[in-house]
Amino acid sequence: MEASAGLVAGSHNRNELVVIHGHEEPKPLKNLDGQVCEICGDEIGLTVDGDLFVACNECGFPVCRPCYEYERREGSQQCPQCKTRYKRLKGSPRVEGDEDEEDIDDIEHEFNIDDEQNKHRNIAESMLYGKMSYGRGPEDDENSQIPPGLAGIRSRPVSGEFPVGSSLAYGEHMSNSSLHKRVHPYPTSEPGSARWDEKKEGGWKERMDDWKLQQGNLGPENDDAYDPDMAMLDEARQPLSRKVPIASSKLNPYRMVIVARLVILAFFLRYRIMNPVHDAIGLWLTSVICEIWFAFSWILDQFPKWFPIDRETYLDRLSLRYEREGEPNMLAPVDIFISCYISDDGASMLTFEALSQTAEFARKWVPFCKKFSIEPRAPEMYFTLKVDYLKDKVQPTFVKERRAMKREYEEFKVRVNALVAKAQKVPPEGWIMQDGTPWPGNNTKDHPGMIQVFLGQSGGHDTEGNELPRLVYVSREKRPGFAHHKKAGAMNALVRVSGVLTNAPFMLNLDCDHYINNSKAVREAMCFLMDPQIGRKVCYVQFPQRFDGIDRHDRYANRNTVFFDINMKGLDGIQGPVYVGTGCVFRRQALYGYEPPKGPKRPKMVTCGCCPCFGRRRKDRNHSKDGGNANGPSLEATEDDKEFLMSNMNFEKKFGQSAIFVTSTLMEQGGVPPSSSPAALLKEAIHVISCGYEDKTEWGSELGWIYGSITEDILTGFKMHCRGWRSIYCMPKLPAFKGSAPINLSDRLNQVLRWALGSVEIFFSHHCPAWYGFKGGKLRWLERFAYVNTTIYPFTSLPLLAYCSLPAICLLTDKFIMPPISTFASLFFIALFLSIFATGILELRWSGVSIEEWWRNEQFWVIGGISAHLFAVIQGLLKVLAGIDTNFTVTSKATDDEEFGELYAFKWTTLLIPPTTVLIFNLVGVVAGISDAINNGYQSWGPLFGKLFFSFWVIVHLYPFLKGLMGRQNRTPTIVVIWSVLLASIFSLLWVRIDPFVLKTKGPDTTMCGINC
Repeated sequence: MEASAGLVAGSHNRNELVVIHGHEEPKPLKNLDGQVCEICGDEIGLTVDGDLFVACNECGFPVCRPCYEYERREGSQQCPQCKTRYKRLKGSPRVEGDEDEEDIDDIEHEFNIDDEQNKHRNIAESMLYGKMSYGRGPEDDENSQIPPGLAGIRSRPVSGEFPVGSSLAYGEHMSNSSLHKRVHPYPTSEPGSARWDEKKEGGWKERMDDWKLQQGNLGPENDDAYDPDMAMLDEARQPLSRKVPIASSKLNPYRMVIVARLVILAFFLRYRIMNPVHDAIGLWLTSVICEIWFAFSWILDQFPKWFPIDRETYLDRLSLRYEREGEPNMLAPVDIFISCYISDDGASMLTFEALSQTAEFARKWVPFCKKFSIEPRAPEMYFTLKVDYLKDKVQPTFVKERRAMKREYEEFKVRVNALVAKAQKVPPEGWIMQDGTPWPGNNTKDHPGMIQVFLGQSGGHDTEGNELPRLVYVSREKRPGFAHHKKAGAMNALVRVSGVLTNAPFMLNLDCDHYINNSKAVREAMCFLMDPQIGRKVCYVQFPQRFDGIDRHDRYANRNTVFFDINMKGLDGIQGPVYVGTGCVFRRQALYGYEPPKGPKRPKMVTCGCCPCFGRRRKDRNHSKDGGNANGPSLEATEDDKEFLMSNMNFEKKFGQSAIFVTSTLMEQGGVPPSSSPAALLKEAIHVISCGYEDKTEWGSELGWIYGSITEDILTGFKMHCRGWRSIYCMPKLPAFKGSAPINLSDRLNQVLRWALGSVEIFFSHHCPAWYGFKGGKLRWLERFAYVNTTIYPFTSLPLLAYCSLPAICLLTDKFIMPPISTFASLFFIALFLSIFATGILELRWSGVSIEEWWRNEQFWVIGGISAHLFAVIQGLLKVLAGIDTNFTVTSKATDDEEFGELYAFKWTTLLIPPTTVLIFNLVGVVAGISDAINNGYQSWGPLFGKLFFSFWVIVHLYPFLKGLMGRQNRTPTIVVIWSVLLASIFSLLWVRIDPFVLKTKGPDTTMCGINC
């Protein structure tokens, strides 16, 4: 694929393909020939024999002897260009690992994976030569011909794909059969025990020697050393990851308290129902209904956290298995999607030109990061970190190169900012590209599809000559009268484009406001997805979201720590976490609607039939006689099964009218046809992003991102779990990805409104987890509880709003929701409050979440519940029942440019009305209640305390909201304002009651009796 081929544009209903040349001139690469070291810039020098010093005999990359010695002694011991291990040259001291070069190491031959690629497979050939017409004229066939036998040979990986390995030289894909062949390991010690972990950071050769010595296998060679079965056993004993269960001393008390709380809650609700308040029957009935709903909601939220687990990955074992020295890299490539869903990918020329500038900067930035192991890889975050850059950076060239790179980045920012300033005013004639061609996307609602390959093969190299990952600009076609489905539609378009151009078996999905904070994050995901034992049933690996730019106290719970560190860990112990829309590595086959591979069949239970409790195992009606699944295709079907599926399934209806794309969906290990021309692939890529491609297909209903809700992420993950897939939650110590979050109150509420509205839409759709997916029986019950909770939680706003208003009503009417309680009945209330506190404390104990984060989450649950969630329910009902789509606008006031200045900005929105009303209502109720108690004497203070406690519970939960309305931290503290208002009101009423300026006299009223004294 030519990286400098130009921008390719095309339309769905016109047989046209326009190539716009000249926008990006290829830059000449640095000349690698010469007598200067490419690392430090010094003279290379001569050897002791007078010859030119050559460090690497494989590629001849120019390196001087000091840099060569340093790289062997302190570095990776590899050539910077070809990644071949440096051999010991004459006059160089020995380093660790040199003794392995003098003889063949047994370990190098111990983990050979059988290659069964010669197995006959003719699916792709049949699909390409089948009678499939996609209605674009006969000229399309000449570029879509793929030679026969495509599926029977190893597919060609496209250069420029983003590899998981550190090297950008792509090797062959792993054979399909190597992932299937498994044997059970012998009983042995836990792979994650201390004797393994203490050597985790060391070299793999030393660990393997130590392990073999302990197993008694290190010594003279024997015939068993090359036994393939023994090699597979050795491999099985070293999993790429393992579950780390929560300590029973933390988990068992937590579970016991949950059960105790459930029992106490049952007794409490029984008491509340059996003891009505006759003089306030309306208040009592409302409170009981609210409490029953709260109990139901708590059950749905609590029990999916019954099996929380942690996970641990072994990156060194991943390299040992798939990156063996002297062999091609067998790590699978990954397609990265950075999907910007702002303005529904509106074909902006600013984005196009900024991406062009980014491609040029990447030619220098990528080799700098690889050379010095830079973390994080985002230049803006790296150059703003306040750390000691000289720590662990002993290369003499690091400081000089870092300063030069920072200058390059500052110049890059100046160029991008100039583009932004230029884009503020659109020319009357529209945007014009550098070669004088009008920008195809001048009409953002009516434009052809556009693709530009910036980096990749034939031009996509860095300044040192190494191949860069592919960078492709994609803007799908937009035409009036077509539904484009916002972010979900854009993601599905990217799935199809990447399937045609690169077809990596795994895909990383990131939002445009996120960046990669940990360069090994994709490797962490591969430890699960490429694990031979559990990986083939994993549909995606979800990472937690972490954010920058949030104030220290996290006033509005923007970090969502309780959800990501407690709820998601609990789901990981069941069937896997939900998909949250970003920071997720997908298996491509799972997005294509395939079902996970079936495990080995269990033996049938055969008895004499004399006992009614035993008998033959009941046959699963969902499976056919030959083991195939009646609900959908499986990845592990036999050749006959696949031929049957191919002859009976309508692939055009399922995937669309593209023979090349349909062929790519059948390649489980990825890759593109070896004889496909770049022009044919680009033409097909334009076709699959046309606005009419998804018509009469299963895209959005069964394939890809699911349509029907603005929270398409929940639906997409839910459909995969219903098919039987499981997901994995990965929490590396160094956060994998970081992004930005709205810290302003109004922006935060609007974000929560969008999430809640999507949940309401799912609840009223046919995909509602309460009744969808029961037929297959593959979604576990606790997992279903979690999905049901994600769709009904907005409806909690109705009882929550009523419950928060009850304290003020009780204070103003001098009534209460409970009758006078006895000493025995008070035990129910005390036990319930103690169980609530104990559950929270024990939850924090096993999860590691701080009590401040937990409390902020509780506060915002009330704030968001009576504002954003309430409006989401109203808007959802209007949209579903009446077809009315309502939008809430935000009005902003200017703020100063200071740290967290956005936090104190006041942006008026209708979402602020309900919590403000509830807050004022309760404050007035407190004042009225205290004033009434002062008037009525000491006997009225007893009943008042219960009402005041109830009202203060509401005020304390709404305190961050009130603080957001009050303004900046350098003004009067909010708590002072609250107490000032309360005390001023109370003392004012008390002053009026006492009335000290009026003289009170005893005796008759002289004005009444008429006596003139």
